[in-house]
Amino acid sequence: MTQRVDLATVMDRLAIDDLVTGYAVAVDDADWTAYRGLFTPDGRADYRGAGGIEGPVAEVARWLEQTLRLFPVRQHLIVNRRVHIQDLGGYPGDGAEVRSDYVNPMRLESGADFVSGGRYTFSLTRTEGGWRLRSVTVQEKWRRASFPVGAAE
Repeated sequence: MTQRVDLATVMDRLAIDDLVTGYAVAVDDADWTAYRGLFTPDGRADYRGAGGIEGPVAEVARWLEQTLRLFPVRQHLIVNRRVHIQDLGGYPGDGAEVRSDYVNPMRLESGADFVSGGRYTFSLTRTEGGWRLRSVTVQEKWRRASFPVGAAE
């Protein structure tokens, strides 16, 4: 590989990392306009693996907006990102996949804490506007809830 190809790959990886971080921030900040803007026009999201829905990004964004109102405090931590950029004979292509783990602590208005963890699979494509998500799939592996002292009384 030439230095130019190496640099392009590093720049792609940084842009992809920015996109995945933007996803977490948009969900945590309830910025559904930004959330939809991360996807291609035909983008889809699949939250069935965590008890949610699957569908076009606009439909899923509306569902998230309603569902996540139950959790006024939330924070996505997306870690262990494994990025695979399409390889076109030593040159980066226009497709990529990211598999990453997540921990998602949230708090209900009642003060109860809810934490889940699992894995995301992001499928991406390079567009004229930069990298965008074609799809997001969530596979929850665990969850835990704890309630404030005295809540059961």
